[in-house]
Amino acid sequence: MGVASVMRGDKGGQAMLAVLLVVAVVVPILNLVVPESSPWHVSTYTVTLLGKYLTYALLAVAVDLVWGYLGILSLGHAAFFGLGGYAMGMYLMRQIGDRGVYGHPVLPDFMVFLNWSELPWFWQGFDLFWFAALMAILVPGTLAFVFGYLAFRSRVTGVYLSIMTQALTYALMLAFFRNEMGFGGNNGLTDFKDILGFDLKSDATRIGLFLASAGALALGYLACRWIVTSRLGRVAVAIRDAEARTRFIGYRVDRVKLAIFTFSAMLAGVAGALYVPQVGIINPGEFSPLNSIELVIWVAIGGRATLYGAVIGAILVNYGKTYFTGAFPEAWLFALGALFVIVTLFLPKGIAGLVGMIRTWRRSRSPAGSAAEAAP
Repeated sequence: MGVASVMRGDKGGQAMLAVLLVVAVVVPILNLVVPESSPWHVSTYTVTLLGKYLTYALLAVAVDLVWGYLGILSLGHAAFFGLGGYAMGMYLMRQIGDRGVYGHPVLPDFMVFLNWSELPWFWQGFDLFWFAALMAILVPGTLAFVFGYLAFRSRVTGVYLSIMTQALTYALMLAFFRNEMGFGGNNGLTDFKDILGFDLKSDATRIGLFLASAGALALGYLACRWIVTSRLGRVAVAIRDAEARTRFIGYRVDRVKLAIFTFSAMLAGVAGALYVPQVGIINPGEFSPLNSIELVIWVAIGGRATLYGAVIGAILVNYGKTYFTGAFPEAWLFALGALFVIVTLFLPKGIAGLVGMIRTWRRSRSPAGSAAEAAP
């Protein structure tokens, strides 16, 4: 199935990918070519901010895949995002070497501070980028597979499943806060120097990470779109709308749920791995259940079961968060709550639903639409 067939009928997704392509081309030029004195210059800080938004958008797409098309309200995707981030953070910590505060060639600074004598077994291999990248996908995927197998096999659904996913991420947050776990405790992992030999503070590296985030978002969107337009996706929608009936006619509901839930977790892990080198830190706070709730708000505001709506919601809400936390730091949570209430009451299908309503209204106002309505 080619890209054209996958994107057929998805005008919103086509527009989103087109805008993403333009941004991926224009932003590096405005940053590297246009001089800083020009009003058209895009600062490296803005490039990093945009890259972070794109990783959030990829995470939102992963949440929309399971919530919008499978009917699973996951409140634990922050766990998969955080695990992917920690996998990349471990690689970045290994790259510091003897440039750390304590100058140890192997042990990260926090291990030296805690008087660790050797590198733990689960840190082995993270000096290799390919291994860390693989772990950023496999660790969240494995956790999702084990959790999903036990939950779906037991036919846990609805609010009970949501509570279990939230408990999962909360348990991970508590575990990673402990110093003896070997992940930096409450300080997490930070003070990264370079990635693949490139200085993380350089403009070119920041552009590279931004482009990697844009590419991952495009590929992740296409993969999710392929799933929802395939037979697997149609079965997923049937499970969302009538799970008992779908099971009655012979489909293995638990297997469909497990496959899509696991893939979604792996996608969230990729988003976390791209997020960490751009923000420069990963700590247990990323596992906070509040973060998972925010993800759901992004998707609800953008438009559930549209995929491109999740991208819109993630970027819009996080831009608002950046603005309000700077201009009105005490008003941000009130603004977020008000936005969610307004969307829930007046735009139940989110911003994507509003776009669809406008398109339908314009079609009805056109001469062809009016003639179609007047026809018997």
